[in-house]
Amino acid sequence: MTTDSSHQLWIYDTTLRDGTQREGLSVSIEDKLRIARELDRLGIPFIEGGWPGANPKDVQFFWQLQEEPLTQAEIVAFCSTRRPHVKASEDPMLQAILAAGTRWVTIFGKSWDLHVTEGLKTSLEENLEMISDTIAYLRSSGRRVIYDAEHWFDGYKQNPNYALQTLQTATDAGAEWLVLCDTNGGTLPHEISQIVGDVLKAMPLHTQLGIHTHNDADTAVANALAAVREGASMVQGTINGYGERCGNANLCSLIPNLQLKLGYNCLPKDRITQLTQASRLISEVVNLAPDEHAAFVGRSAFAHKGGIHVSAVERNPLTYEHIQPDKVGNSRRIVISEQAGLSNVIAKARTFGIELDKQNPAAKQILQRLKELESQGYQFEAAEASFDLLMREALGKRQQLFTIHGFQVHCDLVQGRVSYCSNAQATVKLTVNGQNILEAAEGNGPVAALDAALRKALVNFYPQIAEFELTDYKVRILDEYSGTSAKTRVLVECRNNFQRWTTVGVSTNILEASYHAVVEGLEYGLLLHSTPVLSN
Repeated sequence: MTTDSSHQLWIYDTTLRDGTQREGLSVSIEDKLRIARELDRLGIPFIEGGWPGANPKDVQFFWQLQEEPLTQAEIVAFCSTRRPHVKASEDPMLQAILAAGTRWVTIFGKSWDLHVTEGLKTSLEENLEMISDTIAYLRSSGRRVIYDAEHWFDGYKQNPNYALQTLQTATDAGAEWLVLCDTNGGTLPHEISQIVGDVLKAMPLHTQLGIHTHNDADTAVANALAAVREGASMVQGTINGYGERCGNANLCSLIPNLQLKLGYNCLPKDRITQLTQASRLISEVVNLAPDEHAAFVGRSAFAHKGGIHVSAVERNPLTYEHIQPDKVGNSRRIVISEQAGLSNVIAKARTFGIELDKQNPAAKQILQRLKELESQGYQFEAAEASFDLLMREALGKRQQLFTIHGFQVHCDLVQGRVSYCSNAQATVKLTVNGQNILEAAEGNGPVAALDAALRKALVNFYPQIAEFELTDYKVRILDEYSGTSAKTRVLVECRNNFQRWTTVGVSTNILEASYHAVVEGLEYGLLLHSTPVLSN
């Protein structure tokens, strides 16, 4: 086992190739370029861009980066070894790789004899020739080569002598890195440690090993850590663990564990604080909701809900936090719920700029009101804007920007094989600045119509409402056994050009619950534009 943990590790990101094989994930050329530049800013040294020639998108991606190169990262083209019984110099697939113009190329080849005989339908000797000829050809064309040993661990367990022979062949042909791939993702950490150790004993002294793990046994991060502890010095993975089937090793977990806990050098010290930002930006680009509970970078990674926990963290964060959140660009959050105590309320108020103490009657009033509402089905963990409004009301500082007197919603139904609401119209009656307003608007559903009517009534008084956008609408039935009379909780997320906020409404009437959430969403957006930070 390696005992010196201060040496350099090389992080190799394959989000743009292996990550895009995740079911339901699709990116455009512009998306790929934006992700590549974000990874470059983060300080990732190797970024695998895709397989040039496999599709027009990847060809154009590499052409774009030739025109506008990255600032520090090496962009890497990916490809397989040549086909059986075809010279590497005559294989069109490799011509596309050279045309990509990258200095580094990653070639993957077969390590498992089963894949050679059953998958490629060729001989073990020809597979070795394919590895050697491909790498030698690329080296003669001025490329540096990383060799990915596909299905390495399964192959080694089946036929260790042949698997090692493939690595030696790649080294002799000029590969600078040998990456051991757990392609099926079923190997466990103790096996990784043993096999990586065996490889280092069998290969020449200065062999540079890498590790590439998949998460089918939910051990991809642990496996990569085990390989590094045995001597691997390149770690391949993806941002947020994106990848085929169950995903790849998550770099957002690996990098902090390696750098902050084990002392390896992965990213420049001033860049690791950008990790949370990069994780969330990339999740937005690929249009997948961020994992709120992801280690290190998740919104809940440093969230504290239990009153005892909050009280302890307020005294000393080490009591319930394994690292300081800002080391990875995250932040501590105090969660408000029915489990909250005064410590939660006081700490949460502070995040909104409100200073309270346990002797302040308002703190106890807020806590009591919180517990009452949560017993009715409200949930303020995910609706912090509504909790801010609750606090302002308890302190007597909630501005009355408008008063709603009532609303009506009408739907026209078209009868077909299935009845559906083809059009909805909402009418709202409200008072703004002493003026009574009656306004109506249409939408493709009752909530959309209600939202449109409210905006239409208010925009002349508050033009900034035009910048607000309702971005998410979630409904949950709280007591499903009550049937159609069940209580409903609605969460509405809004945003402007700068930030997002979420509000909540609860009622046995889904429209009333939606109305409360939408109204508070508009009210809170206006407060963000006009109200200074509160103090008490």
